[in-house]
Amino acid sequence: MAYQMYRSTTLGDALQSTLDDFVADGQIPRNLANIILRVFDVTFADTLTTRASNRITFKAEKLRVYRFCDNVWTFLLEDVDFRDMYLRVTEPVDRLKIVACDGRPPVFKNPLQCRK
Repeated sequence: MAYQMYRSTTLGDALQSTLDDFVADGQIPRNLANIILRVFDVTFADTLTTRASNRITFKAEKLRVYRFCDNVWTFLLEDVDFRDMYLRVTEPVDRLKIVACDGRPPVFKNPLQCRK
């Protein structure tokens, strides 16, 4: 299962808007737009896993909320300091929401199962 949270990024919003325009103009069918979005979900997650090399650290004064539901962690933090060790930059942020999920593909116990 690929998570759809990357669709709310700037790139995901632009893709969604473009696909909606194509569907509205009759250039592509809705099912093709859905397939493209599913490929985007998988590709975005894979690319972050394999090609992103920047690392930052952060420290928060307060953990306001944490929850674990459907294999997704959500953290709401306050008074957060980000540090980029490579650029030697520190940036304060008032509030931060982190949504973390397993980026690895699922492991199927039954060999007849397949990815959706």
